[in-house]
Amino acid sequence: MEKSIVVIGGGAAGLMAAITAARQGAQVTLLEPNERLGKKVNITGKGRCNVTNDCDRETLLANIPGNGRFLYSALTRFTPQDTMAFFRELGVSLKVERGNRVFPVSDSAFDITDALERELKRRRVRWARDRALHIKTENGAVTAVQGEKDAYPAQAVILATGGVSYPGTGSTGDGYRMAQELGHTVVLPRGSLVPLVCAGSDCPDVQGLSLRNVELTVYNGKKKPVFREFGELLFTHFGVSGPLVLSASAHLRRWEGETYRLDIDLKPALDEQKLDARLLRDIGENPNRDMSNIAAGLVPHSMIPVLLRRAGLSGNEKANSLTKEQRRGLVQVLKHFTLDVTGTRPVSEAIVTAGGVKVGEVAPSTMASKRVDGLYFAGEVLDVDAYTGGFNLQIAWATGYLAGLSAAESEEMYD
Repeated sequence: MEKSIVVIGGGAAGLMAAITAARQGAQVTLLEPNERLGKKVNITGKGRCNVTNDCDRETLLANIPGNGRFLYSALTRFTPQDTMAFFRELGVSLKVERGNRVFPVSDSAFDITDALERELKRRRVRWARDRALHIKTENGAVTAVQGEKDAYPAQAVILATGGVSYPGTGSTGDGYRMAQELGHTVVLPRGSLVPLVCAGSDCPDVQGLSLRNVELTVYNGKKKPVFREFGELLFTHFGVSGPLVLSASAHLRRWEGETYRLDIDLKPALDEQKLDARLLRDIGENPNRDMSNIAAGLVPHSMIPVLLRRAGLSGNEKANSLTKEQRRGLVQVLKHFTLDVTGTRPVSEAIVTAGGVKVGEVAPSTMASKRVDGLYFAGEVLDVDAYTGGFNLQIAWATGYLAGLSAAESEEMYD
């Protein structure tokens, strides 16, 4: 007698759960109302899909600030190397890039979702284009999933609906509601890997400007650094975004009563002494030029007015009139371009949702609910999140695998 399993959600975790359960001999129905499976997977990594990170378990856990220890069993049962082997077996060639990030050789996320879809068909997983509304239970155990179009009997249900980021991909928060209906606690969802809102007019004044090879340090209210990294950032009308900022945002865990300041080193290759020497040289070579012209050799054009204003200069001063204090002030701004963070952009603009189903109510060794028999969780619907670099997708694959395996092998199958 085949066990009937319903997987709610056709994202990374749901697809992996469905395939794994079907490989164990279960009869699997996948509920996904979108016209395409893996819609969010297809836009990750700017459409290239950062499949996983080719690192060891300790490095992996160090990159998961949101309940990483809860994931220990899942990440042990299905490692990044298992993920790579899984996709290679499905015919997807992979490559490892900077920071151990793993991508398809083709640089196309569609190769990943197409391979998953082919495997679903091969394993005879039924895809129902329906939106799940409720999970039905009797005597504390799941019995069916009620959709908008139909009801789907089930001996086990895997909830893999994702978070609330990127609502255009179908992340509606339905999973949180269904989990709460069954007695689960949901930790308030918030954005992680999300752009930051900054005070003042300097960011709007240079909006659209992208800076490469800068160093960003984030300080908390106690002036303790909580993040430091080199990379690229983008100024916007509301504050800052870009890879560096998204990574930094995952370190800003709590906003209640906490303040954060960004400190951008525009010239990380030069220490203050060398930068001062360069400035002296530029002034010596162009003594009669305006300071706005000198600044043009230091920062992009759109940033010149902001830089000079922060240094207390108008830009009309002749280079040779600059005092030692004014020069040092300019060096300080170049090495410490600070911005006060007032918050994050809405969770709908985040790459990943932090918050979700409370992990203390889920068995880490099986992803099974401690509240309802036959209910399992996988992926972003759980209160887990990681930094950028393929770690969030690895969480999805690992929890999906463990949930699919556990649901198919659990004792209810033999009742």
